[in-house]
Amino acid sequence: MQSHDVIVVGGGPAGSSAAWKLRRGGADVLVLDKERFPRLKLCAGWITPEVVRDLEMDIGSYPHRFLTFDRLHIHIKGLHLKVPCVQHSIRRFEFDAWLLERSGAPVVQHTVRNIRRENGEYVIDDTFRCRYLIGAGGTSCPVYRTFFREANPRVRELQAVALEHELPYEWRDGDCHLWFFDNGLPGYSWYVPKANGWLNVGVGGMAARLKARGEDIKQHWAHLTRVLDRSLAPGAQYDPAGYSYYLRGPVDVVRIDNAFITGDAAGLATRDMCEGIGPAIRSGLRAAESILNGTPYRIDDVTGASLGGGLASRLLDWAFTRGAGRETVVPRPAIAHS
Repeated sequence: MQSHDVIVVGGGPAGSSAAWKLRRGGADVLVLDKERFPRLKLCAGWITPEVVRDLEMDIGSYPHRFLTFDRLHIHIKGLHLKVPCVQHSIRRFEFDAWLLERSGAPVVQHTVRNIRRENGEYVIDDTFRCRYLIGAGGTSCPVYRTFFREANPRVRELQAVALEHELPYEWRDGDCHLWFFDNGLPGYSWYVPKANGWLNVGVGGMAARLKARGEDIKQHWAHLTRVLDRSLAPGAQYDPAGYSYYLRGPVDVVRIDNAFITGDAAGLATRDMCEGIGPAIRSGLRAAESILNGTPYRIDDVTGASLGGGLASRLLDWAFTRGAGRETVVPRPAIAHS
């Protein structure tokens, strides 16, 4: 049986960030993930300047596709607003693999099925043993299911569902475009160009409200593709896939004994823009810091609001969630205005 100080279940941004910090602090860390990296990850791939700072990234030496937007195009109720800002896009296929390799932690491809607490340690599938356990396996994380589900039940009204496709496409418009509530969607759709001829387009909305209205996310996908074909992406051919995750709600218990949950396993995506990469990274770093320094593991301020917590953030939060599962979080600005 393999024994380690810390085992991280999930090699995405939350898990790789935790492993990176733990390794730098001298801990013996193993990462388990059911996929082999690089792997396809459905995500718009939009990251903020805060993510770059949290990861201590040197953009100039990042070896993969990296595109910076100087403004966002906001489309809402017939209005077209150009918002000056600094934001970035990456391909998750490349970004996640780079983060995991940078962590320096050994990685084992393994699907976790059973976890038990035994003599103060955690035993995973009678194969791996550790003193500390970090759940970073996304919405269906086995660490969440085993130890945290009863303490932190999902709030149905905070489930977001998305449909998207990332494809090679020689785009002409290098800015990011966002359409809010178009065609009655309880959410927004996006056009996110990537460097060197890649493009991500998608549509996301609140699952419970779509279901209550008898709608399917595919209807809104069809509307988006018609809009794109008229202007931004004529002739593009799509093969979309879907996923779901949870926006930030009450997360009362994030540590039980020496087990931690991070990122989408804890449901930390922002309530105004449904952005999960930043909160995932910050929570992973916090979990690692708690293990290394013996400090309390607190995530009340890792989510905040993608748009800074002002009026726009509050309006979008209400429009998406109708106040469901509301808890007080400390705003953290993510869009850096020029």
